[in-house]
Amino acid sequence: MNQTAKLILIKWIHTLIWLFFVVIIFYIIYSGITNQITTFTWIAVAFVIGEGLVLLLFKMFCPLTLIARKYSDSTKDNFDIFLPNWLARHNKVIFTTIFLAGLILVIIRVSTNS
Repeated sequence: MNQTAKLILIKWIHTLIWLFFVVIIFYIIYSGITNQITTFTWIAVAFVIGEGLVLLLFKMFCPLTLIARKYSDSTKDNFDIFLPNWLARHNKVIFTTIFLAGLILVIIRVSTNS
């Protein structure tokens, strides 16, 4: 497999993982809004926190970005993922904010339903 094919494979994997996290972050928001907090809500929260720990461990870089760097010298923020450059650049801020809003809503719902 050549360098370009490896980078494209990494981009697809990275994009699918990103999509998974977007879906579960919005599931957390949905759970809080509808007050339908289940075990799946807490599993989603654990996944997002786990991803945050991975990012902290890798100095705020996704491990796939570090692997993709071997196959590209691009300076674009989206060189390793199929996202618009602006979204790749602001991804962590946007989705951390949405996650925290959802988590706060879920915690409020849980605490008021007890």
